[in-house]
Amino acid sequence: MFARLSALVLGHRRAVLWVAVLLALIGGASSATLFDDVKGGGFTNPGAESGQAADALAEHFGQTDPNLVLLVHAPDGVDDPAAQAAGTALAERLAGEDGVSGVLSYWTAGGADQLRSADGERALVLATVAGDETEAGHRLTELRPGYEGERDGVDVAVGGTAMINNEVSELSERDVIKGETIAFPIMLVVLVLVFGSLVAASLPLATGLITILVSMGLLWAMAQLTDVSVLAVNVVTLLGLGLAVDYSLLMVNRYREELRAGRDSATAIRVMMGSAGRTVLFSAITVAVTLAGLAWFPLLALRSIAYSGIAVAVLTALTTLTVLPALLAVLGPRFEAGRVLRRRRAAAQEDSAAENGFWHRLASLVMRRPIPFATLGTLFLLLLGLPFLSLNMGSLDERALPTSSAGRQVAEVMRAEFDSGESTAVRVVLPEGASEQELAAYATGLSAHPDAARVDAATGSYARGTQVAQPGPQHAALTARLGHPPLEEPGEGSDAATLTVVPAPGDQGRAEQLVRDIRSGAAAEPPSPILVGGPAAVALDGISAITDRLPVAALTLGGAMVVLLFLLTGSVLLPFVAMLLSALGLTATFGALVWGFQDGHLAGLLGFTATGSINGTVPVLLFAVAFGLGMDYQVFLLSRIREEYERSGDPTAAVALGLERIGRIVTAAATALSVVFLAFLVSDISFMKAMGIGLPLAVLMDATLIRGALLPAAMRLGGRAIWWLPAPLRRVHDRFGLHDADPHEDAAGGARRAEPARLP
Repeated sequence: MFARLSALVLGHRRAVLWVAVLLALIGGASSATLFDDVKGGGFTNPGAESGQAADALAEHFGQTDPNLVLLVHAPDGVDDPAAQAAGTALAERLAGEDGVSGVLSYWTAGGADQLRSADGERALVLATVAGDETEAGHRLTELRPGYEGERDGVDVAVGGTAMINNEVSELSERDVIKGETIAFPIMLVVLVLVFGSLVAASLPLATGLITILVSMGLLWAMAQLTDVSVLAVNVVTLLGLGLAVDYSLLMVNRYREELRAGRDSATAIRVMMGSAGRTVLFSAITVAVTLAGLAWFPLLALRSIAYSGIAVAVLTALTTLTVLPALLAVLGPRFEAGRVLRRRRAAAQEDSAAENGFWHRLASLVMRRPIPFATLGTLFLLLLGLPFLSLNMGSLDERALPTSSAGRQVAEVMRAEFDSGESTAVRVVLPEGASEQELAAYATGLSAHPDAARVDAATGSYARGTQVAQPGPQHAALTARLGHPPLEEPGEGSDAATLTVVPAPGDQGRAEQLVRDIRSGAAAEPPSPILVGGPAAVALDGISAITDRLPVAALTLGGAMVVLLFLLTGSVLLPFVAMLLSALGLTATFGALVWGFQDGHLAGLLGFTATGSINGTVPVLLFAVAFGLGMDYQVFLLSRIREEYERSGDPTAAVALGLERIGRIVTAAATALSVVFLAFLVSDISFMKAMGIGLPLAVLMDATLIRGALLPAAMRLGGRAIWWLPAPLRRVHDRFGLHDADPHEDAAGGARRAEPARLP
C-alpha cells in the first residue's frame, strides 16, 4: 500500500498539492459559518432523570425554567413610581417579543419579594427564550442590544443561562483565532531550532495549515448532519495542528536520515513512507481509538469531540502522507534552503556519534542502574499525583467565565443579593399524580429535611413541616421563585403533580445532598413515582454520566490499546508496560490539575476563579487526549526500538540506539505540541486554561521522564523476555501486525532480523 502511495505521490506531486490547496480553500470558505452551526453548552445529560423531570414539567404544566434574566437597577429603589413604571414597561415589551415566553417580573408578579434584592435597589425580570442552547443564543444576540444599558431611568444588565452559554460560544470562537495566531510563530521558531533551515521548518507548518483548514470544513459538514459542541472546534483544530507537526517532524527526520545515508530524494521518500509513514498511520489510528473512548459518555461536549477527533486524527495522517512527500518531491535539493543554523554533522560522523549522543548516554546510564531509576521515577510521579486523591468534580457555572462577562456579573449579583436558595430550587414531579392529602403529607415530610428551607405546592407553602400559606389570589406572588415560574395546576387530562423544594442557605453541596435524599426516599416516602430535577439535579446527573461510564470506557480503551501495541511491537508484555507507564505519567498531570485549579494555587497567575472543584469533563477529556498523545509517542519510540532490535538482536543496544535515533525528534515534537496546547491559556474560560496546563505537562512528562528513564529501565529489567511472543500469537502478528519496510535491505542486500525472544 505504501509503495503504491509513494508512486502516486511521486508521479503526480504537483497535482496532489493543487488538490490539497483546493480542499483547504473549500474547507476555509465553508467554515466561515461554522460557529453559527455548532452548539453551545453540552455539559448536561438530557436523557437523565433531571431531563425527564424538565420534560414532564413542560408537558403537564407548561413550565420551562427561565434562561433569560434582566437585572434592573434603580438607584432610588425598585418601588419608586418611576422605577415601577419602567420595570413594568420593560417586562411588557419583553413579553411581546417573538420566541419569548413565561415573562415574570417583580412588578408584574404582585410584589414577589424573592425577585427583589435585599437592599431594594435591584429587581429581576425572568423569561424563557425558545429553542435549544444555540437557537436561544442567536435570539438573545438579537434581543440584547434593545434591553441592555440605561432604559427610562433604570440600568439593565442581561444574564441567565442563555447568556452564559452564548458567551462561552463567543469566547470559544475568539480563542481559536487567538490561539492559532500565537502558536504558529512560536512553533516556527521551535522548528527552525530543530531543523536549522527555514524551508525545512516551514514544511510541518504548511502541512498543519492545510490540515486545520480541511478540518474546519469537515467540522462544518459534520455540524450539518449532527450536533457538534463549540468546544470541539477549539480542541480539534489545535489537536490537528499539533498532530500534523508531530507527524511531519517524524517524516522529515527520517527523510533526512536517508538522504545522509546517500540515497537520492525519490528513494528517500519511498523509504520514509515505508517506515515513518507506517508509524504515522498507526499512530493516527491509536489517537483515534483513544478519542473514540469519549463516545461512551452521553454529554454532547465529549461525544462531539470523540467523533470529530477521530475524523481529524485520520485526516491529519492522510494529509501528512500525501502533502508532505509531495512537497519534498517538488523541493528536491532546495529542501535545506534558508539555513540559519550551522550544518549538522555528515552522515558518517552522525552514525559514529550515535553511541555518544545524549539520549544514548542517558539510556545506557539508566539501564546500568534500572532498579534505582525505576524506583525513584515512580515515587516522584506518585508524589506529584497525591493531590489527585482529593479530586472533586463539579459542574459548569458562571465562575468559569472572566469577571468581565455580563452573564457572570448578573449571576454573582443574584447569588449575593437575592435568596440564593431559590436559584437552586429542586423540582419534584409526580407524573402519576397524588391526592391532595397525599401531596400535602409528602410536602410536609420533605420540609422537615434539614437541608430544606421550604416546600411549595399547589396546596400551599410548607416550612419545617408546617403549612404557612394557603393558595389564593396572591398564590403567584407567594410562589414566584428566583429562576422558576409560578406553580400552576396541571393541564387538562393530566393528573400529574409537582413540588418545589427550596434548599436552606448554604453551598451547592446542600442542594445536591437534598436531591440524593429525595431520590432515595430518605427525605420522605413519595406517594407515587417521582422525577427530580432542578440545577442541583442537573449537576449531579452530569457528573454521574461521567463516573458511571468511566469504568466501561477505561476497560474498552485499555483493551484496544493492548491490541494495537501488540500489533506494533509483536510483544505480549510490552503493551502492558507501555500502558502502565502512560497511566503513571498521567497521575502527576492530574495531581497538578487539582493543586493548581481545584485548590486555586494558579488562580492569581492565570487569572481565574477557583471554585473548589473541577468541571467533570476536564479530567475525562484531558485523560483521553493526553493518553492518546502518550501512546502516540510510544508508537514513535517503540517502532524505532523494534526496528533496531530486529536488525541487531540485542535488546539493550536496541533501546539505547532507538532512543538516540528518535529521542531528539520526540522531544522536539513534544515541545512543538506543548506550544500548541499552551495556546489554551489565552482562553478566558477557566476549564480551557486547565487544558492549557494539563496537556503540555502530560506531553512533556511523557516525552522526557517516561521515555528517558522509566521505559529504558523497564525494558532493561525485562530483557529479552519483554519481546516474548508465543507461536500462536506470532502467526497473528505475522499476518496483521505492523511491519516496516527495511531500508537497510535496499542498501546492503539484506539485514539480519532477530528472532523474537522466547521465555524458557
